Amino acid sequence: MQGADRGRFDATHFTLHGLWPQPNGNFYCQVAAADKANDNPAHWQDLPPVELDPNTRSELDQVMPGTASDLERHEWIKHGTCYGKSQQAYFSDALNLMRAVNASPVRDLFAKNIGKQLTSDQIRSAFDSAFGAGAGERVRVSCLVDSTSGRRLIGELTLGLTGPIGPSSRLSDLMQAAAPTSKAGCPKGVIDSTGFQ
Repeated sequence: MQGADRGRFDATHFTLHGLWPQPNGNFYCQVAAADKANDNPAHWQDLPPVELDPNTRSELDQVMPGTASDLERHEWIKHGTCYGKSQQAYFSDALNLMRAVNASPVRDLFAKNIGKQLTSDQIRSAFDSAFGAGAGERVRVSCLVDSTSGRRLIGELTLGLTGPIGPSSRLSDLMQAAAPTSKAGCPKGVIDSTGFQ
């Protein structure tokens, strides 16, 4: 969630890091050793390209700005290969879930508080309002410290989901079916704007 250049999608919307099938540690399913070796940011361009239909590619490039650095190749090789579906289905499912988050009051909370601090309780409460009581207990907040200013920034939200994911899946159902996370994570942090501050 960012905010300095309000014309950019990522200035007022959540962006996608990835969709990670569980259990944790379920990585690189039937992936060649050479592709595993290239799975680091310096060599993502050497991973096989992700083949998507033009509409999905266009939306993914918007919702996952990291595609400019071939992040989608990493996400597919490490996580998508364990998803049990095609590249097209894996990214389409992830985009459907992101649409739900970006159409929710959670996005509004973040967009209205750029430059301000939010607590994990406020964030979890917004998920409860948007996706049903208890949904917030399936959200973990991760923060990072800006080395220049020393500010603690909210860097990522991880949503716990359980169940089969498909074109008609509802994020609220997937969240409600998941076990609550043991900890909310970072207790509070600033919502930073886009770009380097």
